[in-house]
Amino acid sequence: MTQDATPAIGIADPDEIADLSGLEIIARIGTGALPMPPMAAVLPMRPHAWELGAVEFRATPSARFFNPMGSVHGGWAMTMLDTAMGVAAHTTLKPGQTYASLDTSVRFVRPIMGKTGELRILGSVQSRGRRVITVNGRIENESGKLFALGTSACQITDPRSR
Repeated sequence: MTQDATPAIGIADPDEIADLSGLEIIARIGTGALPMPPMAAVLPMRPHAWELGAVEFRATPSARFFNPMGSVHGGWAMTMLDTAMGVAAHTTLKPGQTYASLDTSVRFVRPIMGKTGELRILGSVQSRGRRVITVNGRIENESGKLFALGTSACQITDPRSR
């Protein structure tokens, strides 16, 4: 599925999402039926495409994210990758399951500059076990030029089984 509109910001009603799979939740956020989490107001990115185990966000870094050298602060890229990788993992969850990041690693390939323009932030599940989801991420431009890579492991929890 793809979408380019930016959904509203807010917190989803827990009762409204309790019986939804992770993919259903992400699809509803992507189409605007559920709000984007409040963090999206800080680092604006919009859902562009989602499917089981993979997501794509789009974002254009603005001057408010520049460091003193005039490039985009590395924390911007790390947060974008963390989000895309976490959301990709989220698409694999069963109703009632949650996850938490165990670790995340980012490698910067080239600086992101103000003139870089719109970027694709991609997350894809590499392995999904019973308790751990391993995910890769990348930031690239429309032509596929790579700016940063990420890896993450997420631990699955099921609050209903406790």
